Amino acid sequence: MNDVPEAAQSDVAAPVVETSVGGLYPGLLLCLGGGAVAVLLHQFVPTVSALLIAIVLGAVLGNIWRVPPTMAPGVAVAGKRILRVGIILLGLQLVLGDLLELGLGMVAVAAVVVTGGMVGTVLVGRAMGVPPAQRLLIACGFSICGAAAVAACDGVVDADDEDVATGIALVVLFGTIMIPVVPVLVTVLTLDPETGGLWAGASVHEVAQVVAAAGIIGGGALKGAVIVKLTRVLMLAPVIAVLGIMQRRSSSRDASVKAPPLVPLFVLGFLAMVALASLEILPASVLDVAQVIQTACLAIAMFALGLGVRFSSLLTVGPKPFVLGLISTVLIAAIALGGVLLVA
Repeated sequence: MNDVPEAAQSDVAAPVVETSVGGLYPGLLLCLGGGAVAVLLHQFVPTVSALLIAIVLGAVLGNIWRVPPTMAPGVAVAGKRILRVGIILLGLQLVLGDLLELGLGMVAVAAVVVTGGMVGTVLVGRAMGVPPAQRLLIACGFSICGAAAVAACDGVVDADDEDVATGIALVVLFGTIMIPVVPVLVTVLTLDPETGGLWAGASVHEVAQVVAAAGIIGGGALKGAVIVKLTRVLMLAPVIAVLGIMQRRSSSRDASVKAPPLVPLFVLGFLAMVALASLEILPASVLDVAQVIQTACLAIAMFALGLGVRFSSLLTVGPKPFVLGLISTVLIAAIALGGVLLVA
């Protein structure tokens, strides 16, 4: 991800912007407002993720209004540092005891879904000629936890803003399609609600989309679906760590490129929050507040990312990313169904 949105980069003759704390306020306040609006709108349309609403709002605003250079530093901080705070707090939603209730078999299924989805999507994308960063972002988003995974992956591989926007758009598109499709297939395949919920959690992209699909399935689908999905979310840490190691090795071959940390600090923070939540010493009220802050942070970050998106660029990406998204969705759903039927 570029540290400065495209709108600000295009002003070649723009003066150097003060990057002190005071210089961050304009951009930060803009993104804070955009994130707040997204969270508010989500209350009226709960089936649509606040993250999706935020990036759409940011993209629309960024395309009808030129972001002033004075706001660029604050927008960059919102799109990177606040994003990482949100990902760290995401760890508080994961309790290892809940994951173990599923049994090691379902934990293994989640790991195979993430691994198979990542490897398969990257290999198919390479064969199709999809650019490396773009296919990796799609693989992360589809295999792990949607928009947050796309943005976290971008924090390691430093992709273009348009690639990030494309990855998130595809996650939203195909994840939304999965909301009615999975319940219909559960009925066609005569799966019981519990098994259908496990399949939804192992295959659908975003947490909010999993909840929506499991709600349609009904019965005892919801709890299992959410726990399986959060197990996939936990895989974000090792995947990002591996990507960081690979990027570090690649950077070591080029002395002009600064090597990234072996394991990003926000990944360590994410794992620390998982450990803290698993101790079950935090009261429910604290966890509820943390979840609100986490959603707000991710919404603010997605709004910032949206400001750097250009619709004209998205229109030129061609059909390949969309075809890759379709293939990835089918691949992950097939792996998940096979795994669930094997161990359920």
